[in-house]
Amino acid sequence: QVQLVESGGGLVHPGGSLRLSCAASAFTDAIGWFRQAPGEGDPIACISNLDGTTWYGYLVKGRFTVSRDTAKNTVYLQMNNLEPEDTARYYCATNIYCSGNGILYEHPSWGQGTQVTVSS
Repeated sequence: QVQLVESGGGLVHPGGSLRLSCAASAFTDAIGWFRQAPGEGDPIACISNLDGTTWYGYLVKGRFTVSRDTAKNTVYLQMNNLEPEDTARYYCATNIYCSGNGILYEHPSWGQGTQVTVSS
C-alpha cells in the first residue's frame, strides 16, 4: 500500500500563503486533497498523475493550485490569499479518481495530515 506523508502546514496570517506537500512512497494514479475542520470534511482539489487533470472545489478555486512532480512522486497544494475559514487539518489521499468534475472515492488511503491555521 502506498504511504503518503503531508508537510508544509503552519500558522499564517489572513492573506498569506502556504505550500503543502504530499510525498508518496510510490507512483499513484491520482492524489486528492481534503480538509477537515471540526465537524466537517471536504474534498478541495485533486490531480491526476496520468494526464495532469485537476479539479478544485468552489471554496478554493482561484486561490489554491495543485501541481505534481512525478519524478519525486510528490503533489503540491499552493494556497494563496488564505482566509480564517481555511483553518483545518489538510490531508492528501490516494486510491481516488480525479476528473475535471470532481473526486470519486470509496476507500481512499490517507496520509496523517498537516494542520493549517489562518489567524491574525
